[in-house]
Amino acid sequence: MIYRDFQGIKLSGLGFGAMRLPVINGDDGNIDREQAKAMVDKAMASGINYYDTAWGYHNEQSEIVMGEALSSHPRDSFYIATKFPGYDLSNMPKVKEIFEKQLEKTGMEYFDFYLFHNVCEMNINQYLDPKFGIFDYLMEQKKNGRIKHLGFSCHGEMDVLKRFLDAYGEHMEFCQIQLNYLDWKFQDAKAKVGLLNEWKIPVWVMEPLRGGKLASLLPEYEEELKALRPDEEIPAWAFRFLQSIPGVTMVLSGMSNMEQLEKNLKTFEEDKPLSEKEMEALMQIVDKMMAQKSIPCTACHYCVSHCPQGLDIPYLISLYNEHLLTAADGGMAFIAPMALMAMPEDKKPISCLHCHSCEQVCPQQIKISDMMTDFVEKIG
Repeated sequence: MIYRDFQGIKLSGLGFGAMRLPVINGDDGNIDREQAKAMVDKAMASGINYYDTAWGYHNEQSEIVMGEALSSHPRDSFYIATKFPGYDLSNMPKVKEIFEKQLEKTGMEYFDFYLFHNVCEMNINQYLDPKFGIFDYLMEQKKNGRIKHLGFSCHGEMDVLKRFLDAYGEHMEFCQIQLNYLDWKFQDAKAKVGLLNEWKIPVWVMEPLRGGKLASLLPEYEEELKALRPDEEIPAWAFRFLQSIPGVTMVLSGMSNMEQLEKNLKTFEEDKPLSEKEMEALMQIVDKMMAQKSIPCTACHYCVSHCPQGLDIPYLISLYNEHLLTAADGGMAFIAPMALMAMPEDKKPISCLHCHSCEQVCPQQIKISDMMTDFVEKIG
């Protein structure tokens, strides 16, 4: 197992994500406790010392099961992370109640790492609103030793990330973002990493395989990669990419069975970052993947100037592309719905008049009105 330095402690390069634990009969809330414990025991024996759970994972059962699975190991042999569930706005006034319950559920006296969960367009105002006292309470718990390291996870756009950093950045010790070679371009994760590097905030990675999408590719893409690294498994390319990105300290992987765990452990036996040639080849594949499943908007904004409703059409197209790509691959398509929830009603796709004024000036000849209709149908 490779290790990364974080404030004088050694963290395993691979973290055990507890959002996709093995379940019984396909029931997300019915975790296979025996199998989950066997996986944790294997992870511990193999050098993984970072375990990431959250209040809402597996219908609020993940924290309980992870606490049970880790209870047979010495407390100083692992680091456990969980999060305040701000993805549900009704939780905002309940930070003390939820934090105490999380300690109870996991059976822990303290959390090594604790995060503001899923900072995004939907909840940024509430997270920054002092009336809820979330930041003050968590800082107090850190002072009291019940939180060792405080950070946040973010699914929001760059302006959301900037707002959060401007407010609390000097107190944040790490930031968890969705980062993989597809989202390096597709969600502009490259810019987010750059901003975090400027702040000197270590990067924690979630969705390194984009929900399993990058575990296998089209045969022609796999053939290109195999020509460069004949002995490298396709999923390993996603991890090798991350090993090439400055600032990446922790890579979380949600593993659902022992086979996935063992393959990831093999990958993390050593660092093998990509060469310039390999990175270029991978990015060319990304361009092809994006072209296949996304609307080719260049964000020239000609359409915006001709929209009688003043819709931010390029932004809506970017959300549509995100939703389309994620849903098509069976992933959890929640980013677009959350972003739309934060928008005024008259700026959502449903406000499109289908007047086609935008289409008359679109250099890419995108059928924007059709896209708006489909978006509304897909998300309700």
